[in-house]
Amino acid sequence: MLNLNEIMSLARPIAWGASDILMKYYQKPQDLEIKFKGGEEGNVTSADLAANDFILSQLQKAFGTEDFAYLSEETEDSRDRLEREWVWIIDPMDGTSDFIRRTDEFAVHIGLTYRQRPVLGLVATPARDRLFQGILAHGAFIETRDGAQQRIQVSSKISLDQMVVVASRSHRNPQLESILQQLPKAAEIAVGSIGGKFAAIAAGNADVYISVSGKSAPKDWDYCAPEIILTEAGGQLTHADLSLLSYNNLELRQWGTIIASNGHCHREICQISQDAIGSYPYKD
Repeated sequence: MLNLNEIMSLARPIAWGASDILMKYYQKPQDLEIKFKGGEEGNVTSADLAANDFILSQLQKAFGTEDFAYLSEETEDSRDRLEREWVWIIDPMDGTSDFIRRTDEFAVHIGLTYRQRPVLGLVATPARDRLFQGILAHGAFIETRDGAQQRIQVSSKISLDQMVVVASRSHRNPQLESILQQLPKAAEIAVGSIGGKFAAIAAGNADVYISVSGKSAPKDWDYCAPEIILTEAGGQLTHADLSLLSYNNLELRQWGTIIASNGHCHREICQISQDAIGSYPYKD
């Protein structure tokens, strides 16, 4: 196993640099070019592409292409990655629609997988000047621009009716609505990017997130970096059948019902979710 702390020390300034690029475009929206990618893929902007080019060039400069493969939302996929044990999985801007709507709720995802599981992750929230990070077996931290770091931990709530559900404003369907109706909860809050949702749970500001795929589904770059931050903060991320997510497969979509939580009622949430969508033709 490579030294993950050394890898993180090289990757952190890259995440901050990508944040700076996104903020330059955010502060000058007149420079923003927006293109529709088609189908369920949504929009891509000149900010996405500029951050993507920066992240890939800097990672490849630091780590090369002999031992590491690279998978990014804004770069054409290469199946060569399937033969590698180490794969960087990147979303240069998670929450492009939020960026365009100027909600502040967008993030940079940089994750590293080893044998199809995440071992290191960074989620930057540029408009809030925060960098969340996690390393396998080393915990999760939030870093401010001055380099100060603070360890983060999921909430200690153990009863579902005390828990705060963090949900999407836009990616909702009848199956998800059915689960949310049947899930005991204290409140439901909306946060834009998946990285932002997971960071909220990891830092103890929310407790549960549920995704049910429909015509499309989140992809590897949506979950990879956020997962290791969440789990290192004490949370859990699984399919509703409690199986773990697998990354760097031929199919990049993460189909099914996927649940992130503070870990204290995870099995119960999964069971409620499976029961709630049991009457639908869609199965996890």
